[in-house]
Amino acid sequence: MSTPAPLTVLYTYKAKMCVPHSVIMTIPSTTFHIHTSLLFDPKKKAFVKNVSIEVNPGMGEIVSVTERPGESFSAKDGDIDLTGKVVLPGLVDSHTHIFLHSYEERNGTQQMRDQSAVERIVRATNHARAALLAGYTTYRDLGTEALGNADANLRDCVNRGLTPGPRLLVATDALASSGSYELRVENKLGGNGLGLSVPRASDVADGVDGVRAAVRRRVGEGADLIKFYSDYRRKTMRFPPDVPGPGGRVLFPPKRRNPAVPLYSKEEMEAIVKEAQLAEIPVAAHAGETKAALWAADAGVTTIEHIFEDTAELEQPLFQKMVEKKTIWIPTLATAEALPADMFRECKLRVKRAYDHGVRLAAGGDTGTFSHGLNAREVEIMIQCGVSVEDSLEAATISGWEACGGDLSGFRFGWFEKGNRADIIALETDPRKDEKALRNVSFVMKDGRVWKRDGVAADMISVPQWPEDDGNTSEEWSDLEAGSPPKMSMSVPLPVCRGQKRAS
Repeated sequence: MSTPAPLTVLYTYKAKMCVPHSVIMTIPSTTFHIHTSLLFDPKKKAFVKNVSIEVNPGMGEIVSVTERPGESFSAKDGDIDLTGKVVLPGLVDSHTHIFLHSYEERNGTQQMRDQSAVERIVRATNHARAALLAGYTTYRDLGTEALGNADANLRDCVNRGLTPGPRLLVATDALASSGSYELRVENKLGGNGLGLSVPRASDVADGVDGVRAAVRRRVGEGADLIKFYSDYRRKTMRFPPDVPGPGGRVLFPPKRRNPAVPLYSKEEMEAIVKEAQLAEIPVAAHAGETKAALWAADAGVTTIEHIFEDTAELEQPLFQKMVEKKTIWIPTLATAEALPADMFRECKLRVKRAYDHGVRLAAGGDTGTFSHGLNAREVEIMIQCGVSVEDSLEAATISGWEACGGDLSGFRFGWFEKGNRADIIALETDPRKDEKALRNVSFVMKDGRVWKRDGVAADMISVPQWPEDDGNTSEEWSDLEAGSPPKMSMSVPLPVCRGQKRAS
């Protein structure tokens, strides 16, 4: 493929800024066009030539999508030329943890137990920027991992324009039964104050009434979706992990030292789904094994996450149930890559079998267990499994929207259509020819605003600007020599927008 032409912006919009704040106050409502020569259409699952997209930056949405009769187009002020590049909708990562960073740097227990809330929030802010610049305009975040509903707070900061980042759809705390998903340590001596106190890692709920109440708590805390652990490796303390030094190793552990076992009954899972349906939000079920995954699918969850093992040999019934219930599977292959080689190979084969069976796939890497900004690794592995490039890209776009609940999310994104969010990215190479094409995102637009052009971040930091006329001119101070100070309404000036007079 020939070297793509650099991005041409024929006019740059200038948003008005307020002093001293750096939040954008006004956005132009004049529409402009993005002209493309090659575009991936997730609904058609095809690459389409010569498409122009009209965008309303004031509304942050697509106004129209037009296929041109040929390569030529009439450019106007404000138009953006993306010809020579490969254009896609903004990508969706359907399984992320914005408050985690790579486990190669520090394991999950240490991050939840030892790192301050301030450090984790600062890291999350950086993660959001890295994800956006990598072309991910939507994040489905499945739990803060011991930070309560901080993900809802970060979501609101992004929505208010306080910091750049993907559109966040969040779960706050995941639901788990008693003694299940929690930080386990040997030095925990009950309530006598001698043991180690650790933060809560999940919203603990038991029984049909208990899980219904937990769903209501999550909705009240600001959750966009519910996540629950259908199973987990909860028997860690039967045979604690080996540690360095004499006496730090269990001598004769069983073959399955800490298997994933169900945390909830079928009745409890059904209650979670029914309560979430009352609140009109989707449900995600963590499942390491096929047994609990089958129960979750039968209960009617929106998505199932992971499925790394099939000890119960229920893979075929599970796939049949998922097709019947239209359950979406998010296999998190990028995090499975850290598993033993034979186990990872089986995970990839299982994805191919599910794909051949007709199971709906969405791309989500469990991002956070590995570095944010490297999200595209999930799509790369999916293609390596034998999923077509077109279906893999669909899994990272419109299927991601469906995993977020579709219209229940409150937005439409992941494909090009009138009224959808104006989330548009451009690649330098064709993913059908370059298996690493998604690593080279040169243009990113979210909600009609450009965050990356020509491979360089744009407007990531807004610098406060002085107003054109703040009312404090030298003439006002000319009477000081005569002993008459100028009139001043306040000792501290109010924020003033450019081009507007300060209130007297």
